[in-house]
Amino acid sequence: MQLLPLILSVLLFAAHRVWEQPVFQQLPPKVIVLMQTEVGTIELAVDTVRAPITATNFLKYVDGKFFDGGRFFRTVTMDNQPNDSIRIEVVQGDVNPDRKKEVFPPIELERTSKTGLRHLDGVVSMARAGPNTATSSIFICINDQPQLDYGGKRNPDGQGFAAFAKVVKGMDVVRKIHNSPAEGQSLKPPVSILSVRRK
Repeated sequence: MQLLPLILSVLLFAAHRVWEQPVFQQLPPKVIVLMQTEVGTIELAVDTVRAPITATNFLKYVDGKFFDGGRFFRTVTMDNQPNDSIRIEVVQGDVNPDRKKEVFPPIELERTSKTGLRHLDGVVSMARAGPNTATSSIFICINDQPQLDYGGKRNPDGQGFAAFAKVVKGMDVVRKIHNSPAEGQSLKPPVSILSVRRK
């Protein structure tokens, strides 16, 4: 019986300590990245907690300045995917073509069923072929794209894509890229990425 007051005291102290923590400390930390393009700046919040593998991979390319001289080369609109029964809207970019031989090994696919990150408007994700094949190419969602989540039907394997960041400023720039001149899905000319840096 003598232990009961002590246990209650410890529990009350612990609860008080948790309660007094500022709210921002309970949120997943984000790394802010600025992407300078020839048509404007896009600001990204990279989620290093819920998608640590994918976020770390992206930041390695950022810190290595791989995106300097990169480009957005693809726009997928509702009108340019006639052979796809499941249609999406994204823009896709990649690192400097001269550095493609230096890209890091492919990473493990972090499925949205595990991370909880969904392909909503402005979400940034990794392009891939099969599971565990993503390296440096990214895409940004235009409007919500649930068919890119785990279980979605855009990719026949149903594994979805690895979302890891979100545009927090500059969606007008993203939409401008999305609406740029294209032949099929290929932007003509590509939109240049001038630099990508942590803020």
